[in-house]
Formats: sequence, C-alpha cells, structure tokens
Amino acid sequence: MPFLQPKDLKNHSFLEILKIWNPDIQIVVSFRILPKEVWNLPKMGSFNLHASLLPQYRGAAPINWAIMNGENKTGLTTFFIEEKIDFGKILLQKEIQIGKEETAGELENKLKKISGSIVVQTLEYIIKNKIKPISQNKLNFYLLKYAPKISTKDCRIQWENPSIESIYNKIRGLSPYPTAWTFLFFNKKKFVRFKIFFVKKKREKHTFPIGLIFIISSHEMKISVKEGFIFIIEGQIEGKKRMHIKNLIHGLKVRENLFVR
Repeated sequence: MPFLQPKDLKNHSFLEILKIWNPDIQIVVSFRILPKEVWNLPKMGSFNLHASLLPQYRGAAPINWAIMNGENKTGLTTFFIEEKIDFGKILLQKEIQIGKEETAGELENKLKKISGSIVVQTLEYIIKNKIKPISQNKLNFYLLKYAPKISTKDCRIQWENPSIESIYNKIRGLSPYPTAWTFLFFNKKKFVRFKIFFVKKKREKHTFPIGLIFIISSHEMKISVKEGFIFIIEGQIEGKKRMHIKNLIHGLKVRENLFVR
C-alpha cells in the first residue's frame, strides 16, 4: 500500500504525488487541518469523521466538552471538508447515549467501536450516489456549543463552583487525558499538584469549608464542596504514580489539615 507521511502538507513533491494518484475521494480521520490544495483535489471530495453531532461541538475536543457540559448524548458525524473547519455539509450521523458515570476515555472507546462502520457506509453511499449532503446552516439549533482545544489552565478544578454536578462532570470529562487537577495543601504551607482521574459524588448538606479533605480509615477520601462531597477513587500526586485511593492514602505522611484549592 502506498504510504506518505509529509511534515509539510503544502510540500510541492507531496502535492505532485497526490495529483499523480488522481484520487476519486479522500477520507480524513483524526488529522490536522488540511490545506485546500489537498482536500479539494479528489473529484468526489474529501470527507471527515468528527466525534460529535455537528453543528454542536465543533472544535478539537468534542468528547471532553460534551461530558464536561453534562450532555446525555453525543455521536459521530461524517461531512465534506470545506474552507471553514467543521462547517462542511453533513453526510451521515450516528447518535449514542453518554453514561452518567462515563469518562471521556470510556466514551472515546465506545465511539471508536462504531466509527469504522459509519465511515464505510458514508463511502458506499457517496459512490452509489445514495446520499444527499445537508448544509449545517439548514439545521435548526437555537444554541450552539463549541469544543475548543483544552489548556492546562482549563483543567484546574474550581472547588468553589456552586454545582457539584459541574465539578463531577469536569473531572470525568478530562479523564484520563488531559486530566483534571488541583493543588493539594498540607498544613497551609506545603503544596503539590494533584491529578484526579475517577470520583464519585454525594449531595449532602454540611457546614464545612469548601475544599477540606476528610480521610476516613485507610480507604476513603472525600472533599467538601458547596452541595456535598466529592469522593476520590483514583488520583496521582505530583512525582508519584497514578494509583487507587487506598494506595494513595497509604503513601500520605500527613493526614490532617489537608485541603485543596
């Protein structure tokens, strides 16, 4: 099978080889932005696979943002590539449900399992002229949500958030990558970065300050938030390995006066 791996997608030699191949159609999955010289080359166009139900969640991180925003469904979309990123005419869509406890990594794996079939079906429909592309402008969406690239700063947990659901969704929406994090303080002096991968939540009225950590016996750690508690299941203290909460607690030399911020 011929194979090209150009560093520069506008490289003259690369473009000349594509022209010689004279492709009928191009399929793009999980790739960087293509120049017009590439996507506009095939006679039947180039189509892309995107991990959302377009026009919702256009951008680089649709899986993460769908969970962080508390969505209960998402899906896959194939669409023709045009000038504006993720704005091309829609070909096919496949909707799936998002589990209430599902993380971004788990949702990505679920989408991977159905991605091949929608790509093959899209290709077959285009070749047999059995599909009518739909302009995204014709779809009736009152409020569009976007999925921009996530920075390290975006991953910091805001424990003061009044909604326990928002905190919970942010952690699972960033797990396992790029990972939600916070600063873990010891006696208000020493602090380290603390990544959090898996949590559970519990709504409960209390009068504790936000961000206070409770360690119960050797197997439970919970953090107070406005509407209740976030229970840490799996985390990683800076400089250490990712581990289950039992092992993490066992490695803590200080177990009192702990809090996050």
